[in-house]
Amino acid sequence: MKVLLIINDAPYGTEKAYNAMRLAMMIQKEHADAEVRIFLLADAVTCAVPKQSTPEGYYNLERMFKSVIKKGGVVKACGTCANARGIKGINLIDGIEISTMSQLSQWTVSSDKVLTF
Repeated sequence: MKVLLIINDAPYGTEKAYNAMRLAMMIQKEHADAEVRIFLLADAVTCAVPKQSTPEGYYNLERMFKSVIKKGGVVKACGTCANARGIKGINLIDGIEISTMSQLSQWTVSSDKVLTF
């Protein structure tokens, strides 16, 4: 099964990105044969910025993304959204790539499940 999670919200301030990543990690844990793909849109592209400081005991999205990627998950960030926020040319979390709406379109039609956060 192919599962696509589309995240639209900033990394911190709400828990939408956090909850999407919790679900991605649980899918990988409970359904090892599932293919997890994550696409970052709008303010969610800032989730891909490495070395964001979080208070002790607070969730850290970079660690969560690395865990999903390590287990075979694929993460892409919208290039237009990244460019609009001035992060298109900076290094992202290892394993996250800048992508296109065309890629999102392809992933959407080829996925068995599509969830948005």
